[in-house]
Amino acid sequence: MAKFHGKVGFGIPTEQESGLWVEKIKEHEYSGDLIQMSRLLQASENVHDNMTLSVEISIVGDDFALKKFGLIRYVELGGVKWKVSKVNPLPPRLILTVGGVYNGGLA
Repeated sequence: MAKFHGKVGFGIPTEQESGLWVEKIKEHEYSGDLIQMSRLLQASENVHDNMTLSVEISIVGDDFALKKFGLIRYVELGGVKWKVSKVNPLPPRLILTVGGVYNGGLA
């Protein structure tokens, strides 16, 4: 099993001004294992095909991650931020299922 060490981005709801809430990204670094990794190239109507990464990463969660796992938005792998499509909490670990490229910005 390959090892993983990288950043995980959490979308924290933050009140920007009275009644206006925005999502600010807070990154934390975690270590764990790459359980499964595959790539899927889907034909699309765009100029370039869509690439989807199917990865399961098991990270050792700290107190923050175990309490806020519902706010996980992406994981950085190979210098690219990948969207987390599913989180399975199995304390003390979190199993992250990663899909396509994350297109959100850092606020």
